[in-house]
Amino acid sequence: MSAAPDALRADAEQVLTRWRGLDGDSEQEQLRQDYLRHLATHPDGMWKACSAGHLTASALVVEPDGGRVLLTLHRKLRMWLQMGGHCEPEDATLADAALREATEESGITGLALLPGGPLRLDRHHTPCAWHLDVQYAALAPAGAVESISDESLELRWVGLDEVAEVADESVVRLARQTAAALRSAQHPNPHV
Repeated sequence: MSAAPDALRADAEQVLTRWRGLDGDSEQEQLRQDYLRHLATHPDGMWKACSAGHLTASALVVEPDGGRVLLTLHRKLRMWLQMGGHCEPEDATLADAALREATEESGITGLALLPGGPLRLDRHHTPCAWHLDVQYAALAPAGAVESISDESLELRWVGLDEVAEVADESVVRLARQTAAALRSAQHPNPHV
């Protein structure tokens, strides 16, 4: 493998070593440890070719005011999901992979990941293998216009309070965590 894939793997290990989910969330901590073990035991654990599972990166695209999120009706899975997918050799970091996927699948240029790193981890089975997803949120620029990609059947802006009506629990949890991160960014000191 070239230096870029090695750098991406090193970044994934560093991100997962440093990352902590919500205090007291033992499920997220267990996933974090599982992801690190997976990388330690599978040299190809970053790539789609790893049939035992592989890390993926995704991002929930959110409007500037935080009221709505953009979901994709995934062409293969036929489910409403956040934007995301497989890491590619040209991705230098997990954050780069999440931002690339969100940009490609939403058609929106100028997306910016919310600071602070990933929001959640989610492991789910897909037709290709287990996905060990590292989930971010991306802020759309004002006036952003989405454009459907080959990965999607449809794109739809959905109110944060309406996500549960169309998406599964994984997306609902990511939307809740995104809303909390946006509130925290707007009001960093809750005692003021």
